[in-house]
Amino acid sequence: MSSSPWEPAPLRRVFVVGVGMTKFVRPGAENSRDYPDLAGEAGQKALADAQIPYSAVDQACVGYVFGDSTCGQRAIYHSLGMTGIPIINVNNNCSTGSTALFMARQLIQGGVAECVLALGFEKMSKGSLGIKFSDRTIPTDKHLDVLINKYGLSAHPVAPQMFGYAGKEHMEKYGTKIEHFAKIGWKNHKHSVNNPYSQFQDEYSLDEVMASKKVFDFLTILQCCPTSDGAAAAILASEAFVQKYGLQSKAVEILAQEMMTDLPSSFEEKSVIKMVGFDMSKEAARKCYEKSGLTPNDIDVIELHDCFSTNELLTYEALGLCPEGQGATLVDRGDNTYGGKWVINPSGGLISKGHPLGATGLAQCAELCWQLRGEAGKRQVPGAKVALQHNLGLGGAVVVTLYKMGFPEAASSFRTHQIEAAPTNSASDGFKANLVFKEIEKKLE
Repeated sequence: MSSSPWEPAPLRRVFVVGVGMTKFVRPGAENSRDYPDLAGEAGQKALADAQIPYSAVDQACVGYVFGDSTCGQRAIYHSLGMTGIPIINVNNNCSTGSTALFMARQLIQGGVAECVLALGFEKMSKGSLGIKFSDRTIPTDKHLDVLINKYGLSAHPVAPQMFGYAGKEHMEKYGTKIEHFAKIGWKNHKHSVNNPYSQFQDEYSLDEVMASKKVFDFLTILQCCPTSDGAAAAILASEAFVQKYGLQSKAVEILAQEMMTDLPSSFEEKSVIKMVGFDMSKEAARKCYEKSGLTPNDIDVIELHDCFSTNELLTYEALGLCPEGQGATLVDRGDNTYGGKWVINPSGGLISKGHPLGATGLAQCAELCWQLRGEAGKRQVPGAKVALQHNLGLGGAVVVTLYKMGFPEAASSFRTHQIEAAPTNSASDGFKANLVFKEIEKKLE
């Protein structure tokens, strides 16, 4: 008997087959470049990693927060090519990069495309983020209401106040100490020493973290993410595409992925912890565990949204790594670093690697793919087999993703040649694809 026409078709497996990113840098630094150059480098590296030409890409999902309309087209035309494919521009605040990844996966999972480029970039301004448009409703006005009604609002930057007060609420409720948050900042800066893509690669003592410049209340500058310029990219593909191009040896499967937006509890419970995304993170993680059949105990390595040290600790609890209120105990046990139960933010996280908003989610994806493929160098988590990604944007949206190698039986020597993609300047006509793609096409013939 044929199935009902109303029954959904089986969802297809989706794999990350190539990743790439730029080094994250301070906005306005001498080595800072315009967004087409940043995006071009990340995209070229991802395509070279996958060893496919841009002409094999069916669609592109491009994320950025600060920029004019259709920057995604301009970025791709600049150094990848013009093939007429759909290019979808995405803006979901700090979760923009993982939202592009989420959209790319849906396109393949639903059978609309075989290969999709997820690309994220940001060219930011110096200093704290502020409101860009004063003549219209602020998207986070409901979030501000919770903050103002519970703690008030000062002249300090708003984001540090929100996450700082979330940490203060945790201290009041569970007895967490300032030192627990500082230990997270110390840990992430220590991790980033071995990450050549990090904006900061300096190691600090715990005392130095705690004594650094105050940003808001107990939150010091070494516990806060910086503004950054940078780009990251991932190539997603169907199983048929992986088989066609022989990409099994590096194909990382997206086991489960969930996006959640704010729930009524984000605002009705008058909790700053809930307001900054706790419940939507918790629900997204729960759904991922349910769909994958995995538990937190199965995870080896995690990249999560540590925009501030307080949010990393809150997220331990939201992801189910420990019971609510026990994040400080997890920190004290060392279960967030090498030698502990999980390695959390081996890249250095947003705090030290940097946070170019549109690129962050895809940089997290890149790090976890390198970890699962055993290509993370000095950052390598021994024996990493399952990875979790968490990317949060106030306003709000969160994306949680679980990864593992899609074809673990495939020999690491399956692909015997590698092609390096180097950053290039804009071609004379501004729209020429880099010659690396011609080289890739030759290799594939």
